[in-house]
Amino acid sequence: MLCSDCFSTVTLYNYISSYHTIGKVITEEPMRGMALAKRRMKKLGFFRVTGQIMFSMIIVPAIRIFSKKRIAQLKDQYKFDENSIPAAKKVHFPSVNDEDCIKLLKELDPDVVIVNGTRIISKKVLDSTKAVFINMHTGITPKYRGVHGGYWAMVNNDTANCGVTVHLVDKGIDTGGVLYQATIPATGDDNYVTYPYLQFGEGIPLMHKAVEDILQDRVTVVQSRIAESALWYHPTIWQYLYLRIFKGKK
Repeated sequence: MLCSDCFSTVTLYNYISSYHTIGKVITEEPMRGMALAKRRMKKLGFFRVTGQIMFSMIIVPAIRIFSKKRIAQLKDQYKFDENSIPAAKKVHFPSVNDEDCIKLLKELDPDVVIVNGTRIISKKVLDSTKAVFINMHTGITPKYRGVHGGYWAMVNNDTANCGVTVHLVDKGIDTGGVLYQATIPATGDDNYVTYPYLQFGEGIPLMHKAVEDILQDRVTVVQSRIAESALWYHPTIWQYLYLRIFKGKK
């Protein structure tokens, strides 16, 4: 696994490892603080990134507080296993694109590399092994590439494409061939914070199917539910508040 150290990585590891041996779980240091902000500002501009930071610091913690009960319900519904990944399985690098990570991948020579929550993986990493790289994306690709695909689908009243995608990993952003897709059973109790739990719950079994397909040499790229393609980013604080107050989008 190439991943960030987070809830979805733990639950994904525990589910897949109950069926198959996972050799190593390689985690990376997340990009945070000014380095991440400066990088985003170059692409999106100061005003937009400032609004995104304010949303993350002010709105998201508040949503989490009011969503505790719903999150607990979803964890119980999907039977997420949150037991820690064994320390002996874990290796940490500053970035999954580091030379030391590439060296380890070559040594491990895996059949499958499960990607979860990392930065964009370089072509050099993808070419370092004959393994098939797969990712679980919280959105229906290619229409909801980027982040928070469930939330943006709801904003667009696009419940038919509010879901999760398991896809092959290429050098683009969520542009690899689709293996499996599913919609999520969101209710009026769900919101920006809880949509990902629904997506994990529906997506993790699909990741298991994809791993089985690869190991049995029966991988089939399927046509996406929709051909339209777009890249989505974090909402700004004013975007979220406008959509929440005037459109009822949580």
